[in-house]
Amino acid sequence: MCSRGAVGFWVEGGEIRGGSATQNVPRNFFLATVRPYQNFELRVKLRLTGTGFVNSGVQIRSVRVPNSTEMSGYQVDYGPGWYGKLYDESRRNRVIADSADPKAVQAAIKEGEWNEYRIRAEGPRIRSWINGVPALDYTEAEPDIAQDGRIGVQVHGGGVARVEVKEVFIEELSPTPNAPTWEKLGGY
Repeated sequence: MCSRGAVGFWVEGGEIRGGSATQNVPRNFFLATVRPYQNFELRVKLRLTGTGFVNSGVQIRSVRVPNSTEMSGYQVDYGPGWYGKLYDESRRNRVIADSADPKAVQAAIKEGEWNEYRIRAEGPRIRSWINGVPALDYTEAEPDIAQDGRIGVQVHGGGVARVEVKEVFIEELSPTPNAPTWEKLGGY
């Protein structure tokens, strides 16, 4: 957490806010749950504003990278040119899935306003919806990718960017028997 006006995360007016409306965000920052989740459905409202490279995302099934502000794991991306994509942050370091209909996803986005993300992770399958429009449907094919971890919000470095978060609801679903976990795989 940080004080109001500084780059990082803080709570104001019943919302979680991250980044800065006046300063360049020097690197990625993440605010994450304390405990891990395996299978779940998450609903969250996000608003992203700024200039330059403006990007955010919701980390799922992720862990903190030691001695860093980074997290490692799946990121359900959120930002112009990135909506509906699944990026593997600090692990494979690439987009691993894109929306089947990026035009429909983009049409659903209200730039600079509140948008609702619904994310469902169940076994190896990850799905998302933005404002009710299907944005992502991905099934992990690699057997040694963890199906548990923290849930977090990112504010990406490289621009004057602010992400605001509200109305966060997490519904835990039944665990997948014998699912690979960060602990079993010897991860962070």
